[in-house]
Amino acid sequence: MDANVVKKWSSSNEIISTVQASLRLLFMAVFLGSLLMWIMAPTNTYKQSWLPSILAKLNSTYFEPKQGARLLIYTLPILFVAAMGCFYLHMGKKLKNDKMASCRNPRFASWKKPVLIKGPLGIVSRVELAFLIMFIALLAWTFATYISNYFAKINPNSAAAQGEKVWQSKLDSAALTLGLVGNICLAFLFFPVTRGSSLLPLFGLTSENSIKYHIWLGNITMTLFTTHGICFIIYWAVTNELSQMLKWDKIGVSNLAGEIALVTELAMWLTTIPRIRRKFFELFFYTHYLYIIFMIFFILHVGISFCGMMLPSFYLFVVDRYLRFLQSQRNVRLLSARVLPCETLELNLGKSLGLSYNPLGIMFINVPSISKLQWHPFSITSSSNLEPNKISIVIKSEGSWTKKLYQMLSSPSPLDRLEVSVEGPYAPASEDFLRYDTLVMVSGGSGITPFISIIREFIYISAKLNYKAPKVILICAFKNSSELTMLDLILPISGTPSDNSNLQLQIEAFVTREKEPKIDNIKPIKAIKFKPHAKDASLSSILGPKHWLWLGMIIASSFVIFLILLGIITRYYIYPIDHNSNIIFSTTWRSVINVLVICICIVMMANAAVFWNKRQNDIDTSQVQNMEGTTVSPSSYDMELESHPRQSLSQVTNVHYGRRPNLRRMLLEYNGSSTNVFASGPKRLRQEVAAICSSGLADNLHFESISFSW
Repeated sequence: MDANVVKKWSSSNEIISTVQASLRLLFMAVFLGSLLMWIMAPTNTYKQSWLPSILAKLNSTYFEPKQGARLLIYTLPILFVAAMGCFYLHMGKKLKNDKMASCRNPRFASWKKPVLIKGPLGIVSRVELAFLIMFIALLAWTFATYISNYFAKINPNSAAAQGEKVWQSKLDSAALTLGLVGNICLAFLFFPVTRGSSLLPLFGLTSENSIKYHIWLGNITMTLFTTHGICFIIYWAVTNELSQMLKWDKIGVSNLAGEIALVTELAMWLTTIPRIRRKFFELFFYTHYLYIIFMIFFILHVGISFCGMMLPSFYLFVVDRYLRFLQSQRNVRLLSARVLPCETLELNLGKSLGLSYNPLGIMFINVPSISKLQWHPFSITSSSNLEPNKISIVIKSEGSWTKKLYQMLSSPSPLDRLEVSVEGPYAPASEDFLRYDTLVMVSGGSGITPFISIIREFIYISAKLNYKAPKVILICAFKNSSELTMLDLILPISGTPSDNSNLQLQIEAFVTREKEPKIDNIKPIKAIKFKPHAKDASLSSILGPKHWLWLGMIIASSFVIFLILLGIITRYYIYPIDHNSNIIFSTTWRSVINVLVICICIVMMANAAVFWNKRQNDIDTSQVQNMEGTTVSPSSYDMELESHPRQSLSQVTNVHYGRRPNLRRMLLEYNGSSTNVFASGPKRLRQEVAAICSSGLADNLHFESISFSW
């Protein structure tokens, strides 16, 4: 490479790194400022000094002052970080080629070590526990401060003036406080399930690995809101005002709307009980759509002016959900499949050349011939670098949906075409595993699937980039010999570099329920070549290669247009009626107008961005189809499929029968300066690996639990 080109490239990377560092400082300042406002919100200082000052400055004919204040304090900072975070992540993609040279220095690795392994919270690291304690402290501080301020105003005289006893007045205040604290939890509830969020990658998180945070927040939110509702019902009962349950005032809080939200909340919460969720998954799945009714009636219950705190997470969720809806309307080209004797499938779908993703990603699949409503997540096993025009997933036949799919493809007369829709892919923003000297990947059963993408990525790195990849040790446990065929999925059907000598790969496979090989009884892998319809499209990012920039544009522009339209509606429709008094114009109608305007702005800007990128996606699709037309013939395809994987992997694979792996002994044997240990599979296995890594017997072991999907 020319010296001037290298110098220019290096200078460009330095500029990008400097800009990213500046943005990180900006994000930190916004975060600390927002945290300060959350801490001060329940105090008298905020209510008597800060808020009146803000309201005085925001008093105008274009915005209702209280709504404007909450939008400024709670909504705007988060959406600003989300939009700028998209720009930050887009620049991070430009540094991807330089990332391998700089990611050898693991920072804060000790904070990722597990401190809680067994219990209702699952495996919890030090940093997760620290943030959980801070969040609980915020809830406790808010509750205690509100209660203290409210109770200080209650005395026998004030209670008698309301026709109540002191304890009844305190019950009323406690019920209100529980609702206020629950609103804090609701403000965070949708962040973990916003799959395409720019906020999660800024914290090094993915939606799949953040599901446990959604569960924690959901349980706390539902507990607080349920107690909030019960306390008010008791209060109305003891004060002979049960008629308040049917109250839907024109101005202020609507009790009936809150009770409808509470009923839908309880229905969702009950189906999340582990035993019910496992036994009646479809009930759990469909019941969760009640979140739409819950959010609508929650907004009608409290009024849009009070929703500034929870609006950012729900706003970003709606943006993401609508983009997912647009992507799901396309049928994706299903090219081929491998049917394994262990009731496992590999599906290979066409992918546009501009779509890239990191290992350990997932995508959601819908097969309309099985169910038009059900979407299921599956781990991606392909590498976008090694296989530029194809993306692969592995599906284990476990539930009713996957069993139906396996039966369809394993039948003696397989289908020529299968209609498939996709949402995703969703993958980590960075390849943190490259910073370690050794990778130990421990899996049980189909938990091996997320590791396949890492190995394929290392095949590409070691063969094509002349880069020394970390040493890879795969420890996998299977129940019987037929599941050993899952190892054949480690190598792709085509596109594997001819020279894999630079990759240090060692596979230790354990068959726990058989004492000797039973290869003779194992059926061969069945290959299926599909004939996609001409209208089937290759999978591509709904917003094109510059996905993050377009997402930031949608977030920023839709919110700005919302503010403009809200200002116009307020100035020329609401203000002439209400004059900012909040005692004339209907609270419910104001909330409905705001929700409709938000939805219109998001739909309008998202459609514009998708339409603009559609042309480029169509060009990529035609290029991929041309590449597919010049690939191997079906006969050579079948020959390569049956012979190549076993020949390539046999030299690095040791198979052990009739015993489980001694994980403690095996993990403590690896004495590299830095060893990252991934665990994927059954809960017990992940807990066992976490316990070993956090035992202190080996400081070089860094644990990470993988949430695999199949």
